[in-house]
Amino acid sequence: MRACIYGAGAMGTVLGAFIARAGRQIDLITRNRSHVAALNSAGAKVGFAASGGGFTQKVNALLPEQMTGKYDVIFLMTKQRDNAKTAAYLSGFLAEDGIICTTQNGLPERSIADVIGEGSTLGCAVSWGATYVEPGYVLLTSSPDAMTFSVGSPFGKNDKVSLLSPYLSCAGKVDVEENFIGARWSKLIINSAFSSLSAITSLSFGQVANGKASRAVAQLLLKEGIDTALACGVTPAKIQGHDLVKLLNYKGALKKRLVYMLIPFAMKKHKNLVSGMYFDLAAGKKCDMDFVSGAVAEHARAAGVNTPATNAVLAVCRRIEEGELQPCPDNISRVADILKEKEIE
Repeated sequence: MRACIYGAGAMGTVLGAFIARAGRQIDLITRNRSHVAALNSAGAKVGFAASGGGFTQKVNALLPEQMTGKYDVIFLMTKQRDNAKTAAYLSGFLAEDGIICTTQNGLPERSIADVIGEGSTLGCAVSWGATYVEPGYVLLTSSPDAMTFSVGSPFGKNDKVSLLSPYLSCAGKVDVEENFIGARWSKLIINSAFSSLSAITSLSFGQVANGKASRAVAQLLLKEGIDTALACGVTPAKIQGHDLVKLLNYKGALKKRLVYMLIPFAMKKHKNLVSGMYFDLAAGKKCDMDFVSGAVAEHARAAGVNTPATNAVLAVCRRIEEGELQPCPDNISRVADILKEKEIE
């Protein structure tokens, strides 16, 4: 078996370091030349934000142009905007019976399957986060015991899913999900609330959850995501053992208040996480918001679900991408102002 991580940024480096530490072959591939040089010279330095400490692990890092041969498993961890182009490139390095497993956020499997086929496409919903600090050094921003993976196929049963656990289990708990589309939606609902708000505000998940105004917006986003999934006929899967719908959905005022109080506890293990989309926006780049909040909004329109909070976050994000705004905490007020205009509370 030969495997690689294509797009070894923060999360890819963390995953690759855990896999290499367990003694398995894995190539870490990224366009970041200084990161490749640092990884090969001094190893991957992984810090633990939640508990302190960490480890350094020798890894094999490559630039895309240095790839050779065929891989049985390719973990895809790039941004989604160029998925079709990336899948076409990687197809030249994929073994005849090999698979590409997308570990991206959102609902990315279709864009990969359209290029390499449904039988060669698997997905992984990752329930943890990491931050790139400097070349060779990344920070695991979720608690190590929160590193879980939900793997499967949205296209039906695929026996090749057994190829994934030997690698992913080196880093955390792996669940093979028959209801994989439900697992995807559970992660999408969380990301559409916390990753999106972290991106436009520069706040961590914990800061979003603990701020009164930001928590109220996050709660609206969670509700819109759940409503959209259910309207699309999707049953969100449990995430890290918790039933998202039972935990966070509500109809009456009392349950709404209880959910509001629960949110900081639900985000406790991920309180240090800052969305990777924030770093793109801060660098003046377009981020993957269209594939997170945008995916919720697109499916909501098709299902006839109103998503004013999601649309407001998308509007603020676009203003940031156009250079009109900067990611900052004040953007919570801008989202709230849009909702006030629509009389949404």
